This record gives sequence, structure tokens and C-alpha cells, in this order.
Amino acid sequence: MPEKIEEICFGWNRATDERSLIKFLQKFSRDELLDALAPRLTDQELTNIIDLLTGTMKKHLREDEYHRLFLR
Repeated sequence: MPEKIEEICFGWNRATDERSLIKFLQKFSRDELLDALAPRLTDQELTNIIDLLTGTMKKHLREDEYHRLFLR
């Protein structure tokens, strides 16, 4: 069954924001989207995205969690 974009809604409450963020990032990380988007990003946009994601993981994950959950 296809996912419904209506399931992504921010600003209602924390639990809804968390569920919406998960669905949003799952959609964002699809190969077809990233294959189209990545070549269009500027060098600065690439750096900003990488810095945001790695900084967020560094702030909120222990080293063992980073290795287990991100690096697998």
C-alpha cells in the first residue's frame, strides 16, 4: 500500500513531529530522489547537509551507537 503524504505533518505535537520526521527522512533518502537532487546541490549545500547530519549524530549518539546504527 502506498504511503500517504498526509502522514507527514509538523507542528501538532512532539510525537507527531517525531513520526513525521521519520517518514520525511525515509522519503528523502530514496535513491531515485537523491540521484536527481545530489548533482544539483552546490558545494556549500552539500557541506551544510553533511555538517548538519554528522553534527546531529555526534551530539546525540554514543560512539557505539554511531557504529552500530549508522555504520552497521
